[in-house]
Amino acid sequence: MDTRMQDIVKRLNEMARAYYELDAPIASDSEYDKLYDELCELERQTGVTLPGSPTRRVGGKPLERFEQHEHIGRLWSLDKIRSKSELIDWIKRTNKIITEYNERTGSNLPEVSYYVEYKFDGLTINLTYDEGKLVYAATRGNGIVGEGIIEQVKTINDVPLIIPFMGKVEIQGECYMRTSVLKHLNELGGELLKNERNAAAGALRNLDPKVTARRKLSCFCYNIGYIDGADIRSMTEMIEFLRENGLPVSDYRVKCNSVDEIMEAIYEVDKNRKDLDFLIDGMVVKIDDFATREVLGSTEKFPRWAIAYKFQAEEVTTIVRNVTWEVGRTGKLTPLAHLEPVELAGATISRATLNNFDDIQRKKVRIGSRVFIRRSNEVIPEILYAIEEESGDTIEILKPATCPSCGAHVEQRGAHVYCTNTLTCSPQIVGRLTHFASRDAIDIEGFSEKTAEQLVDKFGITTIPQLYELEYEQVSSLDKFKEKKTAKFLAAIEKSKDCKLSAFLFAIGIPNVGIKTSRVLAKRFHTLENVRNAKYDELREINDVGDIVAQSIVDFFADKEIAEAIDSLLKYGVKPEPEQSTTLESVISGKTIVVTGSMQRMDRKQIEALIEELGGKAVGSVSKKTDLVVAGEGAGSKLSKAIELGIQVIDEEEFFRMVGDR
Repeated sequence: MDTRMQDIVKRLNEMARAYYELDAPIASDSEYDKLYDELCELERQTGVTLPGSPTRRVGGKPLERFEQHEHIGRLWSLDKIRSKSELIDWIKRTNKIITEYNERTGSNLPEVSYYVEYKFDGLTINLTYDEGKLVYAATRGNGIVGEGIIEQVKTINDVPLIIPFMGKVEIQGECYMRTSVLKHLNELGGELLKNERNAAAGALRNLDPKVTARRKLSCFCYNIGYIDGADIRSMTEMIEFLRENGLPVSDYRVKCNSVDEIMEAIYEVDKNRKDLDFLIDGMVVKIDDFATREVLGSTEKFPRWAIAYKFQAEEVTTIVRNVTWEVGRTGKLTPLAHLEPVELAGATISRATLNNFDDIQRKKVRIGSRVFIRRSNEVIPEILYAIEEESGDTIEILKPATCPSCGAHVEQRGAHVYCTNTLTCSPQIVGRLTHFASRDAIDIEGFSEKTAEQLVDKFGITTIPQLYELEYEQVSSLDKFKEKKTAKFLAAIEKSKDCKLSAFLFAIGIPNVGIKTSRVLAKRFHTLENVRNAKYDELREINDVGDIVAQSIVDFFADKEIAEAIDSLLKYGVKPEPEQSTTLESVISGKTIVVTGSMQRMDRKQIEALIEELGGKAVGSVSKKTDLVVAGEGAGSKLSKAIELGIQVIDEEEFFRMVGDR
């Protein structure tokens, strides 16, 4: 057992050093947590804690290249839980301490209420202000001594250099990089930024503040570790103090009074966290009242008044076994990595995307490499980067010279490789047919990718208009197409001829034009003919249409073969319905609206589409910029936050009365 403990301690320390000090992780959070939990259990069973055990400390040691800074107030780590039952146990423990204290002292601490907030996945920083000026900034380090990084922190625009409060105060926060910023910086080329957390950590630990500034970091503040000259009695008052002094504070924070309310808030955030522009790896539950916090105190490592609820890991490591190239509807070849199966976010993952050949090279991925993968509610996860020192014997991944499907030559266009055979390359045809018939497009009920494959293989269909030439005998000969299904399928094709202009524009596959831009075009130009004849300058006048999109639209409709295909569709009776301006539009036009909870008349996606159609903006999270919240049954934290911020809330029926009964 001692040997096992020694092995675990050694491995955990290697992981921690790579993560905290070198900014080059060699294992995922879930792998670290699994080993850490095993070590804790072994220490509990044996009563032995090895000298180098990571359970003896909160964080990594300060780097010697920066001046060490001793914090006035200790920066705590948080104990973690992963289930409702563990949350219940934590609440029971805290309630027991509170009850015993009240009985022993005759006190009457207030009824416990909790705040639920994001657990940011960045780098903790500690800001010290004195006489209204930022005088120190440091990393957490081991919670007692950190690394002085004030010149680096001064480059973060979120962090004020001067605040109104004139007393001495230490403010704790999280430095992070927005996902959109990471994507933008990586698109510019240069050094690959592996993920948001590492990019932020590397920037703050760079001795050159100019490098830090180029990373465009952000910050959220969430705690006061020390304050002189102010009496703050609750988290509510503390957050208000931070706001009043211009410190950046997350808009998301939900007050709860029960386990069910806490779990509802956690589940809602977990379900929608992919929509956030920054990483979170869980939620933090904190007791509001500071007097209660003082009574609860802390263990050697953790405060008893707060707990971290960890989400399922979104990153793990595994081995790349092979790479194949998949052909899409535009002819683009996308590398698909076949992986050693691994459990991630409740699913067994065996494939991951690699975007393009440049991506493969920048991430240094080879067949046989150990790689980090991330899944953020997408069906196919993404490979983040390879761990070079753990890749062993590997094989280089080569750029294809020919299309893996049809054997045609390929050509490089920007970062991507394309098949040059647009006429008879089967995967392209299948992709175009499937996209055209999809729900957000023409919406041919019962049409699937498998159906498209059969139509291409059996009848040699190569163009979309040929769908409208299909006869009963052809369809009935398809696999699993009996009499009733055949009739229903043909009826769906006939029904699809009457469609909205926005759906038609999305269906025909204009490069760089998604469903949202299709709606914008339809609303602006009203008819198909107007869109086809739109000039570049006209398109650029539209807010949501940039240079690339405008040129894509012009080039698309100028293509002779595409023009002929559209004319054929019109000849077969496809009638894109002109978009009509309506007075209903003015009711919610320009308003930012959140739809939450279960709806009866339409699902949330359909209501959001209607909002966009009527000139509103449908968003996924509630903030001060939100104008209206449409709340259905089971509306949770979004509803609570809307009420807290004083935002107008209506139910589904009131919404439809507002826009007109549709």
